[in-house]
Amino acid sequence: MTAGAGKVALVTGAGSGIGRAVTLAMMAEGYAVTLVGRRKEQLEATAKAGEATGARTLVAPADIADPAQVRAVFAKVEETFGRLDVLFNNAGISAISAPVDEVPFEQWQAVVDVNLTGAFLCAQEAFRLMKRQSPRGGRIINNGSISAHAPRPNSAPYTATKHAITGLTKSISLDGRNFDIACGQIDIGNAATEMTARMTEGVPQADGRIAPEPRMDVEHVAKAVLFMASLPLESNVQFMTVMATKMPFIGRG
Repeated sequence: MTAGAGKVALVTGAGSGIGRAVTLAMMAEGYAVTLVGRRKEQLEATAKAGEATGARTLVAPADIADPAQVRAVFAKVEETFGRLDVLFNNAGISAISAPVDEVPFEQWQAVVDVNLTGAFLCAQEAFRLMKRQSPRGGRIINNGSISAHAPRPNSAPYTATKHAITGLTKSISLDGRNFDIACGQIDIGNAATEMTARMTEGVPQADGRIAPEPRMDVEHVAKAVLFMASLPLESNVQFMTVMATKMPFIGRG
């Protein structure tokens, strides 16, 4: 029997990149998966890519920054599957690369709305469902990013939201103790997705250089999330960093 047999997961940002890789890995492990994102056609493509697994799926297009849309998604999950065992809070966007004094307010607000408010709204609805369902409890896994530890140049909105995700993770972990709700965070560095393709050509470094950076297969991220999700609720990976071994993160930059 696969690790996810009989369990229900929800993945945000499931239409591409890390979200798609994790969704497909969960489907292969027997999870019933709800796919959330703004682009319905991308979500359907992910579901179709994993249909040979036989896993049940629910495609649920939504803007996670909209409380009403988030509530509707989780109501549909409960109606369809009866419970939720794992939330992978993955969806995120980045702003234009700009010094902090040149970031337009609209860019700041857009990043905060998706990366922080969206993650909060999804975690809140997952918490409510996990608290009342029977058997009680579940697991929330937040995608923090290497930027939860150290910024890239000209990345104030993204870096600020990812640092905030760490605080959200700790708060959910604490608040969930009495309800068998575990919460952990995975911080990912340079997974090979569409979003990081530019790194092979060269990206700004802390010392002002433009330099290419190594990437790693996104499948390693999917395996790491599966490991976190597979633990019994008495155990929790509070924080995990998975990154391209030779990326310029550890050191003075």
